[in-house]
Amino acid sequence: MKFRNLGQSGLRVSTIGLGCNNFGGRLDEAGTQAVIHKALDLGITLFDTADVYGERGGSETLMGRVLGSERKKIVLATKFAAPMDDHDEKICGSRRYIMKAVEDSLSRLQTDYIDLYQMHRVDPQTPIEETLRALDDLIRQGKVRYIGCSNFPAWQMTDAAWTARTLGLNGFISCQDEYSLIHRDPEAELIPCARKLGFGLLPYFPLASGLLTGKYRRNVVLPAGTRFAGTQRLADRYLTERNWTMAERLGDFVEGRGRTMLELAFSWLLAQQPVASVIAGATRPEQVEQNVKAGSWELTENEVAEVNRLAS
Repeated sequence: MKFRNLGQSGLRVSTIGLGCNNFGGRLDEAGTQAVIHKALDLGITLFDTADVYGERGGSETLMGRVLGSERKKIVLATKFAAPMDDHDEKICGSRRYIMKAVEDSLSRLQTDYIDLYQMHRVDPQTPIEETLRALDDLIRQGKVRYIGCSNFPAWQMTDAAWTARTLGLNGFISCQDEYSLIHRDPEAELIPCARKLGFGLLPYFPLASGLLTGKYRRNVVLPAGTRFAGTQRLADRYLTERNWTMAERLGDFVEGRGRTMLELAFSWLLAQQPVASVIAGATRPEQVEQNVKAGSWELTENEVAEVNRLAS
């Protein structure tokens, strides 16, 4: 396993991270334990969850039970700012909300600190100064080590960075956003912004919800039990003519090199600056092994250029 600094901070993370959104939902405690232990055995240190994962609280709760003394060996990342009940007033960046949310997460995770506390989405009703002052207090209290954002547009990342620096507050060190060979929208504004601000990027959905696994074929019945077969909105979003054509071109590229689509998807992301770690979920231990192996291919500059051409 290789490690990188997250942005311009001193926080080191494994280049392959474990997405924990399946815990407490698709996975029960036994399944969660199997995946977590395999990740630990393979050297994964970045475990990324959120208070809302696992049907609101389930992921953090199971992680708290399973990790035990291993918790101190990992970089534990979680998120706040997604409504935790149907009656939430949705002012999720307010001091009042944050102070309760962090205590709830600490309790569920059975820990006294969070390594990376991320704002899951923008709160348009709360000034970013109030949010950052509350998060800065949590850092000073030792309950949080570093802070990050997720799903922020580039201009709001810039506003948050400017506010933190102007007021002498701890600022975001990372952003977590969808990025893959299929979804390259972040390259227009978000990635140049992250580079300029010194943010580390943690891409999620690296496999475009499964299209880049290589298990789907155009005009072939979708495999039973897969995400696209069970979720029509995802199939409608990803299974477009453009994406099929792109996936087929990339499939030819890896086949000619004795590689897999999984390896290409992960390794291409790790060749993009400022990506620090690729977050990937898993429902079985063998999937964790596949993810770790996939990140070991070091693409040459010429290979990156060719892939960019094929994926344009």
